[in-house]
Parts: sequence; C-alpha cells; structure tokens
Amino acid sequence: MKRIAIVDDEKDILEVLEKFLKRDKEFEIDTFQNPVSALDKVQAGNYDLVLLDIMMPQMDGIDFLIKTKERNPNIKVIMMTAYSTLDRTIQCNKFGAEDYVTKPFVSLRDVENKILDNLGM
Repeated sequence: MKRIAIVDDEKDILEVLEKFLKRDKEFEIDTFQNPVSALDKVQAGNYDLVLLDIMMPQMDGIDFLIKTKERNPNIKVIMMTAYSTLDRTIQCNKFGAEDYVTKPFVSLRDVENKILDNLGM
C-alpha cells in the first residue's frame, strides 16, 4: 500500500480527493488543510507521494516543496494549481516536482493516473 499526503487549504478538495483515492484500497491517504502543521508530518511520515496545492495562505506550496525535497529528495510531489502558468510550472520542476495538475480537475481519473504513473504502478 502506498502512502499519500494531500495538502490543500480547500477542505472540499481534500474530501473529494480522499474519498476518490481511498475507494480502491491501493492508497493510505492523509489530508492536511494547514501546510505549516503538515510539513513536519510529511517530512517524518514516510510518504510515497505528496499532492500539494501551490496557493495556500499559511505557506506557499513552492516553499513546502523545497523544504520537503531538502529533507527527502526521493518523495514524489505532484503540484496542484488553479493558475497554470508556464513560469509556475518551470519553477515547480526546478525545485523537484514530478508533475502537476490543474484545478478544477478535468477528471479525478486523470489525477489518479498521474499518481499511478509517478509511483510506477
């Protein structure tokens, strides 16, 4: 079973993703609405992948990405953003993000496929 952390300040996004990804029992999902409190748990939690929002009020997702990759360079990170710009994508890739998805999601199946691809499943 793969462990996934989902970090997003929008509770609705967390609930939808958690419910969808838990349906097949392939993933153990932990959700975090506050990136500041999530950072320690993600860095210490032996997660295989983090699904991470870029725009959050308490901590920018890019800062979270940088700090996470410094501690655990092997963790896979997929960024989520409602504002898909080339600059942001380049910046996320530069700091080690494996992939990104845009919100609102075209389909939850697409999000799941990106997760499966990045985990080699």
